[in-house]
Amino acid sequence: MAITAQDVKRLRGMTGAGMMDCKRALSDAGGDFEKAIDLLRKKGQRVAAKRADRQALQDLVLIRLDESGRRGVMVEVNCETDFVARNKEFGTFAAGIADVVLSARPADLPALLSLPFGPGRTVQEALTDLTGKIGEKLGIRRFAVLETEDGQVVDYIHPGSRLGVLVELSGSGQLAATGRDVAMQVAALNPIAAHRRDVPQHVQDRELEIGREAARLEGKPERLLDRIAQGKLERYFKDNVLVEQPFVKDSSIRVCDVLKSAGADVRRYKRFALGD
Repeated sequence: MAITAQDVKRLRGMTGAGMMDCKRALSDAGGDFEKAIDLLRKKGQRVAAKRADRQALQDLVLIRLDESGRRGVMVEVNCETDFVARNKEFGTFAAGIADVVLSARPADLPALLSLPFGPGRTVQEALTDLTGKIGEKLGIRRFAVLETEDGQVVDYIHPGSRLGVLVELSGSGQLAATGRDVAMQVAALNPIAAHRRDVPQHVQDRELEIGREAARLEGKPERLLDRIAQGKLERYFKDNVLVEQPFVKDSSIRVCDVLKSAGADVRRYKRFALGD
């Protein structure tokens, strides 16, 4: 397929790689952005992002916790402009959606849209009415529910309500304070998984392949490629697995050290951010 200047510019914006490197990678990948990013990484390029698609939307991310602290929900409601995202009526609607999700715990988005929302209306009908009133395309993009039987759910909303995190912790220590630190860590560094056991096998295989190819292009002996690739995978875990990351408040320790000293463990988390 033909590679346009706009395609090259987009990949450069996503990765920070040079224009010619981006053009060559896109050409070799047949225009597939994810494959092009992998090719750049195999050639030793440091890239700024891994996802090929970004949504040019505005949004509000809202979180609600129940009184027990054992259930938390997070919703993302979209609009087209920042002006509407700051609109009071839009914000009230988004908060109402979060309340509905907290109380009803719908199975999926269609189930949420069919739930009652005020007198005589469903969520879908209320969304349609508000869309007509405001004059922009509005949408409920996604929601998440975290529940725990014996732990605690802790939340963090970044100023501006464009990024939110829910974290489930277990243990007998100071879960609220520790959970907030962990949630801020997730917000700041966007880990791929809480523990390395949670990293999908296909992701590990991909990182090993990238590591081997990068070492091969550097001229390393064939007999050392697997060992080098395994070392790069270990580095990947330390950079991208939550409990192995350096703690954002003190890089001399890791998140697992913070959890251990607090008598806590992180089970799972959810992170919503504009552009995910």
